[in-house]
Amino acid sequence: MTSGNLLTDNPELYEARFPDPERLAGRWAEDCLRRYEAGPRVLDLGCGTGRDAAQLHSVGRSVVGADLSEAMLAYARDRHPGPRYVRADLRDFSLGPEVFDAAVCLDSALLYCHTNDDLDGFLASCRRSLAPGGLLVAEMRNGAYFLGRNDLLDAPRVNSLTWQGVSYRSTTTLHIDRTAQLLRRTRVWTTDDGSAPVEQRSAWRLLLPQELRHFLTAHGFTVLELHDGPGPRTEPLWQQGDLPGTAADADRLHVVARLAG
Repeated sequence: MTSGNLLTDNPELYEARFPDPERLAGRWAEDCLRRYEAGPRVLDLGCGTGRDAAQLHSVGRSVVGADLSEAMLAYARDRHPGPRYVRADLRDFSLGPEVFDAAVCLDSALLYCHTNDDLDGFLASCRRSLAPGGLLVAEMRNGAYFLGRNDLLDAPRVNSLTWQGVSYRSTTTLHIDRTAQLLRRTRVWTTDDGSAPVEQRSAWRLLLPQELRHFLTAHGFTVLELHDGPGPRTEPLWQQGDLPGTAADADRLHVVARLAG
C-alpha cells in the first residue's frame, strides 16, 4: 500500500532512523547565528520533531518551530518542550506581527519548495517574518552534486532498524526528473510483523548553488556563506570550531544570507 510518509506520521520512528544524539544540526545552526551576531528571536522552518528548535532554545534563544505535519508538532510539544510550535506551510506562511532575528531551515526542508513559485513564496514569507538585517540559515542537498555523478542513483539503498520491538527495513531508490528539476524518491518499508509493505514517494527540488544565490539576491538577501561543508550531514561531520569551506561541489549545501537592513 502507499503511505503519505511513514516517518513524518511516526516521529519516534523518524528520530530512530535519523538519530542526532549530539544535536549537531542545532549546534551548527547556532554556530552560524553566533558568527553573524544574530538576535535571540529564531524561527525554525520545517522544524520536524523539534529537536533542533529545542537545542536553540537551550542556549537562550526564543524559538518558534513551524511545520506542516500535525504529528510532528504534537511530538515536538511533548518531547522537545521550550519552543512554541505552530503549523505553517513553508511555501506561503504568515505568523502575524511577530518578527524574528533569524530563520533556520535544516535537513533539506527548503527543497520541498518544488517550483519557482514555491521558492518565491518561501523567500517572500521569510522576508516578511524577519527584522531588517535578519539572517536566513539553511542546509540541504546540493543539486550540483548530481552533475555527472550517479553514485546515489545507481542502486537502491537499504537500511534496517528495530523500533518498539519491530524490525523495519527500508529500500530507497532515487531518480532525477530533469524536466521538473526534482530528485524523486521512492521508499518501500517492510517489517517482520506481517504487515503489508508500505511504499511512499517524495521529491526534493535540485537547486544549483548559483541558482540559489540568484533567488536569495532577488528577494533582498545578501549571501554571506554558500558552501558544501563542513556541516551536520557531511563527511567528515562538522565539529565545534570548524570554519565554513569555500567549495560547493559535495552532496550538501549550506547557506547563510542576510536580509537588507
